[in-house]
Amino acid sequence: MDLVYSYSAFAIAYLIGSLSFAVIISKVMGLADPRSYGSKNPGATNVLRSGNKWAAVLTLLLDALKGYGPVALVQWQSFELGFDDITIAFVGLAAFLGHLFPVFFRFKGGKGVATALGVLLAFEPLLGGATLLTWVVVAALFRYSSLASIIAALFAPFYTLLFFDRPWVAMAVAVMSLMLIWRHWRNIGNLFQGKETKLGEKPADPKRRRRRRIRRLHDDGGASPTPSSHPSKGN
Repeated sequence: MDLVYSYSAFAIAYLIGSLSFAVIISKVMGLADPRSYGSKNPGATNVLRSGNKWAAVLTLLLDALKGYGPVALVQWQSFELGFDDITIAFVGLAAFLGHLFPVFFRFKGGKGVATALGVLLAFEPLLGGATLLTWVVVAALFRYSSLASIIAALFAPFYTLLFFDRPWVAMAVAVMSLMLIWRHWRNIGNLFQGKETKLGEKPADPKRRRRRRIRRLHDDGGASPTPSSHPSKGN
């Protein structure tokens, strides 16, 4: 019976994680689908590029809550239902995987930063707080959300091993960190090339850049000097 409860908890956590709130909130608030602009990532940072801060805040909070809720619930019911740290760790991992590969959205999800934070806060509030502080410090210094997420992901497993004696939780945190860094592979390339968009900036529209280039070429062509007179005959 304990196994039935555990597998049920995994399935429910995955389904909750599969709720892509970036897409849902954007649709409810009449905004463009976040998968159609910017980084095309259904997450709070990309929703912020729509210009609607409330939509971005709601996305952030609900994405974090769908990671926090399932883990907090199984920890609260661990004694009554016989859940151990293995179950708790895999419930957190299932919610995170639901965000990355949502069954309701053709398995095309976000990068999992907010959901991972919610899971960490539920595992251990101090663990989530330390990881969040790392993100804030890096984001404040460099203004790159992706860089802050990558560095916070690198530090999270070490915080877990250093301060908490929960091996299965440490394993789940390490897996989430590796997958989160993997989901940022395009951002890592952009960071090295100096093309990554900073917090608060809107990514340049390639069509707009092309129109400007055509207009500039047209203007330069129109301003080019033309012969004012023909060569004189008989000289």
